[in-house]
Amino acid sequence: MNEINDNVALVTGAARRIGRVIAEGLARDGWAVAVHYNTSTEEAIETVNHIEKANGKAVAFQADLADEGQVADLVPAVVSELGKVTCLINNASIFEEDTVASATRKSWNAHVEVNLKAPFFLMQAMVANIGDDQKGNVINLIDQRVHNLTPYFTSYTLSKAGLWTLTQTSAQSLAPHIRVNAIGPGPTLASSRQSEEHFNRQWQATPLKISVDPQEIYNAVRFILATPSMTGQMLTLDAGQHLGWSQPGQSTPSTE
Repeated sequence: MNEINDNVALVTGAARRIGRVIAEGLARDGWAVAVHYNTSTEEAIETVNHIEKANGKAVAFQADLADEGQVADLVPAVVSELGKVTCLINNASIFEEDTVASATRKSWNAHVEVNLKAPFFLMQAMVANIGDDQKGNVINLIDQRVHNLTPYFTSYTLSKAGLWTLTQTSAQSLAPHIRVNAIGPGPTLASSRQSEEHFNRQWQATPLKISVDPQEIYNAVRFILATPSMTGQMLTLDAGQHLGWSQPGQSTPSTE
């Protein structure tokens, strides 16, 4: 018989990068963590092992968030294994370059499926499983660029802007039992398409001239969870990048 836990968090894209930091932080704070991954199997196993070695509770769950059926099965699988999900962190996303001129139905659909539709339907499933008498939290990882629009990464930006709108409307719809908030990171980790030099130029062009430590993202998660009067908000952690995409000394467009 599976152990039922009182505090269960599902973190999408939790095998690596920011998602792993969030998953490990939640486990340290006493949450049983569902470590979602798609293709990063080894990293997911490593994350679970790291949590368990620190006396935490974690289980890995594989799902392709672009697949409607796999999205539908994810929350029930977590509930069956760990218990009711009371904290959903929608962290997983795809980030591919396109513009108004180059975007295709394929690129549009790819971004919307993972970055917007999956968070919505996971939230819907969480609410259906949690019941009317239990409190819960949804935290969506968005992007500072929804406050700092540029002509780059069109499909990605639209999907994240939609997620920001969903954060606000669902905060209204799901109150008072479920709080829905967001975090908008700026330059935190170099993307797969960036050289270290380019990433350094990016954060050096922010007003504060620093990159965002992934631990700051988890600190924001902790703050949201510990602040019961907060809903429909986004904490923008970006060293001031959202204040203007063309900062003095920035010679290339932001790519993260």
